[in-house]
Amino acid sequence: MSRKFAAFVATGVALAVVVGSLLVLALGHSRPPKPAAATTQTSSTTPPTTPSPTQTPIVNAPPSTPHRPAPNPTAALAAGNKKVLFLSFDDGPDPYWTPKVLQVLAKHGAHATFFELGSMQMAHPGLREQVLAAGNTIGSHSITHPQLTAISPARRHHEIFDGPRSTCFRPPYGASNPKVRAEIRAAGMVQVLWDVDPRDWARPGTPAIVHNILTHAHNHNIILMHDGGGNRAQTVAALDQVLPILKTQGYSFPAMDC
Repeated sequence: MSRKFAAFVATGVALAVVVGSLLVLALGHSRPPKPAAATTQTSSTTPPTTPSPTQTPIVNAPPSTPHRPAPNPTAALAAGNKKVLFLSFDDGPDPYWTPKVLQVLAKHGAHATFFELGSMQMAHPGLREQVLAAGNTIGSHSITHPQLTAISPARRHHEIFDGPRSTCFRPPYGASNPKVRAEIRAAGMVQVLWDVDPRDWARPGTPAIVHNILTHAHNHNIILMHDGGGNRAQTVAALDQVLPILKTQGYSFPAMDC
C-alpha cells in the first residue's frame, strides 16, 4: 500500500470516528432525563400494619403522645367545708339501666361519674352524649373489662390507651400495680378507685345496698355502683332511697372532674 493511500485511509477512519461520536452525543441529548432517586420521604416502604379482624377497635382514643396526668378529680370539688359525696357507676352504658339511673339522679338534683367500657359505648352509641348532656362526667373503665394485672403488656396498653376518652381511669376489679398506674399516667389520666362498695353488683337486695351506703359513706367519699353488667333494678331503687336521706344530712353530689 502506498503512503498516500495509507494516509487517505487513516484520514477517513478518523472522520468516521468523529461523526460517530457526534451522533452519539446528539442521541444522548434527545432522550428524556433519568428520574432522580426517590427521597426517603417518598420512597416505597412497607405499608403500615392494619389491625387484625379480631383486634378490639379503638374507641375515643386519647392522644398517643404522653402528657401530664390530670389533677385529682375530686380535690377542688371537695375543698373547704362542703359536704359532698361522689357517686360513680361502672360497666355501662347500658341501654336500659343507664337511663333509669339518669332519671333518679335528675329527680334528686344529683350528678355522678360514669366509668364506661369502650365495648359498651360502641354497642350503644348515643348514650355517652345522653350522660354528658345531663351534667354528668365520664371516666374510662377500659375496653373489655379485663384484669389489667393479669394480661400481656400489649393488651394492657391497648385497654388503657384506646378506651373511652377521659382524664379519669378506673381499673376493672380495682386491680392495679405499678405497671398499670404507669400506663394510666402515660395515657394522661389519673387512677380513680372508691371508698364505699355497697356490693350492688352482687344484688344483695335493695335494703342491704341502702344500709351499706348510709352506714359507710362519709364526707368526700367516692361511692361505687353499677349501671351495667346485669339487672340493676336494686341499684336504681337503692339510689332513689338514699339520695333524699343524704340530702337532708347536707350532702351534695357533684360529678368528678373527669
